[in-house]
Amino acid sequence: MKKFLVVPLMMMMYTGYAQTTDAQLRKNREYTGAVAKQKQYHAIYQLDKNDPKVIQKAIRNINNALNDPRLKGKLEIELVAFSAGTDAYLKGSEYEEALRALVGRGVIVAQCQNTLEERKIPKEQLYDFIALVPSGNGELIIRQAEGWSVVKP
Repeated sequence: MKKFLVVPLMMMMYTGYAQTTDAQLRKNREYTGAVAKQKQYHAIYQLDKNDPKVIQKAIRNINNALNDPRLKGKLEIELVAFSAGTDAYLKGSEYEEALRALVGRGVIVAQCQNTLEERKIPKEQLYDFIALVPSGNGELIIRQAEGWSVVKP
């Protein structure tokens, strides 16, 4: 008997959720996003992969955030690399100009010192404008505790 009641009840619930009114559709279509009410926003982007698609995505995402008119003049961003993400910062990588452009827009571009030591990479192999932090994970932990949004592309 219970089985016979469950199926019709589930069908009624699904049908109720599946029906969308014109007013709901219009309200959704008219939505323009959250309003940036705070004076300042902070985000730290984590780069720990050497996959070109991930690196390009991180750079693109940062630029998109910087270009968001709601955040103009209110946004502080850091890009911290560790593990395989370090490869983006090595001299000769294809990302030098994009990284320089981020720094030019006020983005902190930082490298984990632990990764350099573990991988035996001398600092001189990095682009000369890259900042160093003791630990990439430590940087993420501190920034998150300070209220920064952590973004992993």
